[in-house]
Amino acid sequence: MAHDIHSKLEKNLAGDTRERQLRHYVEITKKLIWQRQASFLAAMLLSAFYFDPVMALMCYAGLLFTEVLDLVLTRRVRAWKGNDPVGARRFLAWVMVNTALSASMISVFVLLIAIQQKSGDHFMPLFFLFAAALFAAMNNHQVVPSLVLRLAIYGVTFLTIPILDIVREKPTIDSYLWLEFFTVIFVLYFIVDCSFMFLKLYRKGLKQLHKIKLEHDRAKRAYEIKSQFLSTMSHELRTPLTSIKFSLDLMDSGCVAKVPDDLKPILDIAVKNSRRLAELINETLDLQKIESGEMVFRFQSLDISRVVAESVDAIMAQANAEEIKVRTVFPEEDTLINGDEARIQQVLGNLLSNALKFSQAGDVITVTVQRQDHRVRVSVEDTGAGIPENCESQVFGRFSQVDSSDQRKVGGTGLGMNISKRIIERHNGTIHYKSRVGEGTTFFLEFDLHVPDREELEFEDEDEAAADGRPRSMAFVPGE
Repeated sequence: MAHDIHSKLEKNLAGDTRERQLRHYVEITKKLIWQRQASFLAAMLLSAFYFDPVMALMCYAGLLFTEVLDLVLTRRVRAWKGNDPVGARRFLAWVMVNTALSASMISVFVLLIAIQQKSGDHFMPLFFLFAAALFAAMNNHQVVPSLVLRLAIYGVTFLTIPILDIVREKPTIDSYLWLEFFTVIFVLYFIVDCSFMFLKLYRKGLKQLHKIKLEHDRAKRAYEIKSQFLSTMSHELRTPLTSIKFSLDLMDSGCVAKVPDDLKPILDIAVKNSRRLAELINETLDLQKIESGEMVFRFQSLDISRVVAESVDAIMAQANAEEIKVRTVFPEEDTLINGDEARIQQVLGNLLSNALKFSQAGDVITVTVQRQDHRVRVSVEDTGAGIPENCESQVFGRFSQVDSSDQRKVGGTGLGMNISKRIIERHNGTIHYKSRVGEGTTFFLEFDLHVPDREELEFEDEDEAAADGRPRSMAFVPGE
């Protein structure tokens, strides 16, 4: 099956090679348009000044016409949706026609200049042609047939100029004209060699891009399979675990029967581990939802002070049982944010749970809400063991903890802080901490202050009226 998937991906990627080459060709054509225009204009001005201006202008007009055809082709290819072999062949034919016209126009321009010169005095037209051929070798290797056609036209023109001189003058083999002919052959070899070099580099880049895309698609598919597996296994584990946990909680509460004293330690271990397993499954599901983009956020205007107070109330029973004091500090002004209440409570619950884990009897946890200009900051401060320096990647990493040894005192999945960070980032907020070993840690959550608009204020007033038993205000429109 893996081999079939690999072969299918390779086939799909190989199928779009021609399309990719066409798109690369038109992008380079568009990108270099001003360089070509500057070269054409300079050549036209020089030939108009030293030779025939009418001929120069006519040739320049012909080159501009081919440039317009290239721009039209560029727009058509960029608007093309692709995955159309017939369309690709049609565009390729268009490229070949444009190439033939452009190369022929440049060659005619060069030949007309050479004809007006004396035999053996063709530095200017040969240099123009050499520059055009080298430019093509460097920039037109995306579509090989087009490159071959262009260089073939240039090559014929290169040979035509010295051959015409030889035919006209009929010189001996030791004359300057024959030297010019052999030099032209050497230049042609150099251009062809450069073309092969740039073509190899381009194809090497394509192969590397092909490999990267293939590996990306394979990794993406493997990631999707992993996510599906985690989601399925977590759901399958959650169902029996819920029954087991419920049964253990019933036994631990004494509702079924009184638990013998010698069984209480064993039952306590079972209850704690069932809770840890449930926490692991829930956090794994949350992580999978966040990574796949399936976690739903219901944003609304929230009073963060109220949400913090409710989160603190939820852990007070555990704090009292462990003889840990929890102190809260709230501002007098409004602290509204735009957020998902359930998700923010999840983050606060995780921070408060961690603060309890790393605190001892008699310690104090301080939860503070502050308004700072256009921001709202929530801080959870404990006086526990603290976090060593440069451990941020471990604190907010997946399945990682600052103390990852087998002898660590505090358990956990290593997912809670990573999930919390992702949730806060979805709220356009930040989460960070400061800590000193042996003195404790303070985690900070920061959100943008939310200023409700008029409709939200009216809706809140109606909700308050309904809560007080007063009827909601209703708008009366005459004629209805």
